[in-house]
Amino acid sequence: MSEQHTYRVIVRGTWDGLTEAARERLLAGAAEHGLASMRFTEEGTLSYEPRPLKHFSMRFVVVSDAADGEEMAAAIAEDRAATVLRGLGYGFGELKSSVTDLDTMKINYKSASRR
Repeated sequence: MSEQHTYRVIVRGTWDGLTEAARERLLAGAAEHGLASMRFTEEGTLSYEPRPLKHFSMRFVVVSDAADGEEMAAAIAEDRAATVLRGLGYGFGELKSSVTDLDTMKINYKSASRR
Protein backbone atom coordinates (compact mmCIF):
# COMPACT_ATOMS: atom_id res chain seq x y z
CA MET A 1 0.00 0.00 0.00
CA SER A 2 1.39 3.39 -0.92
CA GLU A 3 1.82 6.28 1.44
CA GLN A 4 -1.09 8.73 1.62
CA HIS A 5 -0.63 12.48 2.01
CA THR A 6 -3.16 15.09 3.02
CA TYR A 7 -3.34 18.20 0.88
CA ARG A 8 -5.10 21.50 1.35
CA VAL A 9 -6.16 22.84 -2.02
CA ILE A 10 -7.57 26.26 -2.85
CA VAL A 11 -9.38 26.28 -6.19
CA ARG A 12 -9.96 29.75 -7.64
CA GLY A 13 -12.13 30.77 -10.53
CA THR A 14 -14.28 33.43 -12.13
CA TRP A 15 -18.02 33.30 -12.54
CA ASP A 16 -18.94 33.03 -16.20
CA GLY A 17 -22.28 32.78 -17.98
CA LEU A 18 -24.36 33.01 -14.81
CA THR A 19 -28.10 32.98 -15.40
CA GLU A 20 -30.10 35.71 -13.72
CA ALA A 21 -31.55 33.11 -11.33
CA ALA A 22 -28.06 31.84 -10.42
CA ARG A 23 -26.84 35.41 -9.88
CA GLU A 24 -29.78 36.11 -7.57
CA ARG A 25 -29.11 32.89 -5.57
CA LEU A 26 -25.45 33.83 -5.18
CA LEU A 27 -26.27 37.35 -4.04
CA ALA A 28 -28.92 36.07 -1.61
CA GLY A 29 -26.48 33.56 -0.11
CA ALA A 30 -23.42 35.81 -0.03
CA ALA A 31 -23.50 36.28 3.76
CA GLU A 32 -23.06 32.51 4.19
CA HIS A 33 -20.06 32.42 1.82
CA GLY A 34 -17.83 35.21 3.11
CA LEU A 35 -14.56 35.16 5.02
CA ALA A 36 -16.08 33.37 8.01
CA SER A 37 -17.04 30.38 5.86
CA MET A 38 -13.50 29.62 4.68
CA ARG A 39 -12.74 26.08 5.84
CA PHE A 40 -10.92 23.17 4.27
CA THR A 41 -13.27 20.19 3.92
CA GLU A 42 -13.55 17.11 1.69
CA GLU A 43 -16.77 18.47 0.14
CA GLY A 44 -15.25 21.92 -0.30
CA THR A 45 -16.42 25.27 0.95
CA LEU A 46 -17.35 28.05 -1.43
CA SER A 47 -16.49 31.67 -0.69
CA TYR A 48 -16.98 34.83 -2.72
CA GLU A 49 -17.66 38.53 -2.43
CA PRO A 50 -21.05 39.76 -3.69
CA ARG A 51 -19.78 43.09 -4.97
CA PRO A 52 -18.51 42.68 -7.54
CA LEU A 53 -19.77 39.17 -8.14
CA LYS A 54 -16.77 38.11 -10.19
CA HIS A 55 -14.37 35.69 -8.45
CA PHE A 56 -14.79 32.74 -6.10
CA SER A 57 -12.66 30.22 -4.28
CA MET A 58 -13.30 26.76 -2.91
CA ARG A 59 -11.23 25.05 -0.23
CA PHE A 60 -10.74 21.29 -0.18
CA VAL A 61 -8.94 18.62 1.80
CA VAL A 62 -7.68 15.90 -0.54
CA VAL A 63 -6.08 12.65 0.61
CA SER A 64 -4.23 10.84 -2.15
CA ASP A 65 -1.11 8.80 -2.86
CA ALA A 66 2.04 10.74 -2.11
CA ALA A 67 3.57 9.38 -5.33
CA ASP A 68 0.87 11.17 -7.34
CA GLY A 69 1.96 14.49 -5.85
CA GLU A 70 0.42 17.91 -5.72
CA GLU A 71 -0.65 17.87 -9.37
CA MET A 72 -3.06 14.99 -8.72
CA ALA A 73 -4.41 16.68 -5.58
CA ALA A 74 -5.08 19.82 -7.64
CA ALA A 75 -6.81 17.82 -10.38
CA ILE A 76 -9.01 16.01 -7.83
CA ALA A 77 -10.00 19.29 -6.15
CA GLU A 78 -10.72 21.01 -9.46
CA ASP A 79 -12.91 18.08 -10.51
CA ARG A 80 -14.79 18.26 -7.21
CA ALA A 81 -15.24 22.03 -7.60
CA ALA A 82 -16.55 21.72 -11.15
CA THR A 83 -18.98 18.98 -10.08
CA VAL A 84 -20.33 21.06 -7.19
CA LEU A 85 -20.65 24.25 -9.22
CA ARG A 86 -22.36 22.52 -12.15
CA GLY A 87 -24.70 20.78 -9.72
CA LEU A 88 -25.69 24.17 -8.34
CA GLY A 89 -26.20 25.54 -11.85
CA TYR A 90 -23.37 28.08 -11.63
CA GLY A 91 -21.35 28.94 -14.72
CA PHE A 92 -17.61 29.39 -14.27
CA GLY A 93 -14.43 29.80 -16.27
CA GLU A 94 -11.02 28.17 -15.96
CA LEU A 95 -10.11 26.85 -12.51
CA LYS A 96 -6.65 27.32 -10.97
CA SER A 97 -5.36 25.71 -7.80
CA SER A 98 -2.73 26.18 -5.15
CA VAL A 99 -1.78 23.11 -3.12
CA THR A 100 -0.13 22.61 0.26
CA ASP A 101 1.09 19.15 1.26
CA LEU A 102 0.44 19.02 5.00
CA ASP A 103 2.70 15.99 5.42
CA THR A 104 5.79 17.77 4.12
CA MET A 105 5.05 21.23 5.47
CA LYS A 106 7.74 22.50 7.81
CA ILE A 107 6.53 24.05 11.03
CA ASN A 108 8.81 26.53 12.74
CA TYR A 109 8.13 26.55 16.44
CA LYS A 110 9.25 29.63 18.36
CA SER A 111 11.48 28.97 21.31
CA ALA A 112 10.15 29.87 24.74
CA SER A 113 12.47 32.87 24.88
CA ARG A 114 10.98 34.32 21.66
CA ARG A 115 7.30 34.16 22.66
